[in-house]
Amino acid sequence: MSQQFDKRTVLAAHPFFKGIAPAIVDSLVSRAVIRKVKKGTVLFRKGDPGTTLYAVLSGAVRISAPSRQGQDAIFNLIPSGEIFGEIALLDGGARTADALVIEDSDLMLIERRDFVPLVRDNPELAMKLVEIVCARLRKTTEQVEDVMFHGLPTRLAKTLLQLSERSASAGDGKLRLTQRDLGQVVGVSRESVNKLLRDWQRRKWLKLERGGLVILAPVALAGIVSDEAETTGAKRSRNLPT
Repeated sequence: MSQQFDKRTVLAAHPFFKGIAPAIVDSLVSRAVIRKVKKGTVLFRKGDPGTTLYAVLSGAVRISAPSRQGQDAIFNLIPSGEIFGEIALLDGGARTADALVIEDSDLMLIERRDFVPLVRDNPELAMKLVEIVCARLRKTTEQVEDVMFHGLPTRLAKTLLQLSERSASAGDGKLRLTQRDLGQVVGVSRESVNKLLRDWQRRKWLKLERGGLVILAPVALAGIVSDEAETTGAKRSRNLPT
């Protein structure tokens, strides 16, 4: 099978390009580059020029912002089947966060000079990007609300369920991320996350493994999220003006 055919198959099958006219996909095939990237590779830093759109074909990438205290704020964990780097790609500005490869990954790269003219000429491609940017904004707003209104058990359970749904890693069901990463996603220390995870392991809701964990009882975790959502909703309703 030729590399050219491989790239076209990958592009056409990627969720971002589903529903896009075949001619648009064909125009990108000769320009897209597929690279194998090792775990621990920094793809870019906050403030770097943004000239490339990335698609994760396999593996995972962490998007975060560094602090002066040395602790990162993790905005997103990008699994297989998703794209990232679209903001700087569109406006030509600097990267808004760091991107670190957290699993050995296969990435597809498309340069801005090749992609932007297609966006200008093809409204359906532009709408796809608008949908992605809106989804990112909604997620960021939701994360802020979670930190402000919900306790750690709800935030952690919700994060685990979301990662489980989005992850397209190997069929063993394992979420491959550290407890430190989880703490940075939900805004607490690794120790706080570890204490709660061990409690849930004793209840047989999940199993801790080297380099990650496996969710055993997603219904139990979903129950934590729904119970607090109902309680919070009731409190807000009582405080609404009549």
